[in-house]
Amino acid sequence: MYLVAIAWMYVVVMMTIAEAASPGGTLLGAFFTLLLYGFLPLSILLYILGTPGRKRRIKAIQEQEALAAAQAKTSAAADPQSGISPDAGGQSPTASQTPRITPVREET
Repeated sequence: MYLVAIAWMYVVVMMTIAEAASPGGTLLGAFFTLLLYGFLPLSILLYILGTPGRKRRIKAIQEQEALAAAQAKTSAAADPQSGISPDAGGQSPTASQTPRITPVREET
């Protein structure tokens, strides 16, 4: 895959040099030749050809995460005291908070 990209960039660089060195050519034309014949098509080509590798990498990461989650689940099921429960304290979650608005009673 990269051999084709390197060969294509070689051809584009030679075209750019020919454009810049020719009597009727300009540096601006050489720049656009490099950009439109070289970098733009190659970036699209390498993105498309790299898609299967990206998919394999994402799938491998997802499989590792699923395996780690399954191992964590089995270790938590084997030893229920190993994990800390969020409400292990024994008091209600709002007991430590002070009320921000004081209650107002109706006068009778």
